[in-house]
Formats: sequence, structure tokens, C-alpha cells
Amino acid sequence: MGNAQAADVRALLAWANVCVIWGTTYLVIRIGVSEVPPLLFAGIRWLIAGLVFTAALRLRGAPWPRGGEIGHLAVVGILLLGLGNGLVVFGEQWVASGPAALMITTTPLVMVAIESFLPRGPRPNLAVVVGLLLGLAGVVLIFGVDLQAFADPGNRAGFLSLLGAVFFWSLGSLYAKYMRLAVHPFMGAAVQMVIAGAALTLAGWAAGEIPHLHFERRGLSALAYLVIVGSFVGYPSYIYAVAKLPLALVSTYAYINPVIAVFLGWLVLDEPLGLKTYAAAALILLGVYSVKRGAARG
Repeated sequence: MGNAQAADVRALLAWANVCVIWGTTYLVIRIGVSEVPPLLFAGIRWLIAGLVFTAALRLRGAPWPRGGEIGHLAVVGILLLGLGNGLVVFGEQWVASGPAALMITTTPLVMVAIESFLPRGPRPNLAVVVGLLLGLAGVVLIFGVDLQAFADPGNRAGFLSLLGAVFFWSLGSLYAKYMRLAVHPFMGAAVQMVIAGAALTLAGWAAGEIPHLHFERRGLSALAYLVIVGSFVGYPSYIYAVAKLPLALVSTYAYINPVIAVFLGWLVLDEPLGLKTYAAAALILLGVYSVKRGAARG
């Protein structure tokens, strides 16, 4: 096998890692927050991953970010990991892992919608508008059919947390897109992890979660999986796949993650898997596909 073929195989394996690993994290988060306070659970994960990742990069000679870049990395880290991922963890206290994954799949739709309002942002075409409407219909089908469920404060908190996660992840992604930095992407990601992890840990302390922090076997296993597999394997795999494969191919992980999450939630946690879930998944995934097609034409 030649060097080019070997590189292609490694890139495809990296893409497969992203498809599978990021699809499993929703189940693992759901298991983790059943035992560990959510803010500390998310904070400890990113703090450990960021510190180890930073140390490894420094040992390999990667330079520190410049002084002016730290502020921008902090903004991206807080938006993406602190608020984006942190609110997913918080919301999964009440929302099952499958519906949570489907909700987060709407991120490309929200990202396109926000970007269309920016001065330099592209104007949405018909395919984008249709995709946004399909995605909205899917979200309404998941969370809006049984309106009586929203009489429960937990259900409202879970829905609003996931809605906030989608919004802040979209905002952070757009900020990172338009504020390009010279820092090495791996070092930038490591610094973002440390900053977000520290912020989430402090938030957990301020919220009074410290007395409730007791790691049992399931919670500790969930944390270890997210640090080792989700952070150390999943994120570098994504960066490598983006660098070596067409973005159109890499972006298809957004269609595969929720399928894996919904299936695992049903298999492991007995989460309901009925006609409503299938219909909502179809609407959301069709919406994401339509938006991606429309954005590519624009």
C-alpha cells in the first residue's frame, strides 16, 4: 500500500471515529449525570483533558498562543465547551440521550440562521429556508407534542438547556470562523478545554455541587470515557479528517451521530423508540441536508 493510500485509510478511520465516538457521548453523559453533579462532571472532564493535552503538546514543542490570542480562545472555549457542551450535560439530567442528540443535530440550522443576520453573512435561499422549517418541525415533534409535559419544571429546564446549547455552540463556531487565529489548532483546542473546564468547575462550586460530588463506578467510568475517548481520540480524529478529506464527507457525521445515540439510548437505557422519534429524526436530518445543500450553492 502506497503512502497516499495509507493516508486515505487513516483519514477514513479518523472520520469513522468521529461518527461513532461522538454518537456514543450522549449516552455516556446521560449515565454520568445520573450520579455526578452536571457542572462539575463537565468541568472536570474538560479540565483534565485540557491540562493533559496542553502538556503533551508542549512536550512536542508546540508554541504557546500569543498574548492577544488568549482572549479570543477564551471566548470560543466558553461558548463551545463551557456553554455549548455544558448545557448539554445539564439538560441530560431530564432529557433522554436520543432526543438530546436529535436536538443538537439542529446546530447547522441555527448556525446558518444566525449567520444570515451578520453583515458579511450569506443570504438564505429556498433550500436553506425549507431546511430550517423542516428542522423546526422535527424539534416541535420531539418536545412540543405533549405540552402538558412542560408543566414539569425539569422538562422545561432540559428543553431550554438544549436550546441554549445549540445557540451557544452555533455562536462559538461562527466566532471561530470569522476570528481566524495563527495558533496551532491543537494548542488552541487544548487552551479552550482548560479555560472552559476551569469555568465550569467554578460554576459547579458556586452552585453548591461540591458536597454532592461522589464518584461511583458508573460515574467514574463515564468521566474516564469522555476524557480518554471523547476528548483525546474524538477531537484529534475530527481535526485530522477535516485536514485530509472533503468537508462534505466529514460533515456527514452529523447524520450518523444521532442514529447511534438513539439506538444506544434504546439498547442500554430502555429509552422509548417509537414512531414520533423516527419521524422527528427524519425531519431534522432532512432539514440539515437541505440547509447544507443550500449553503453549498450560496
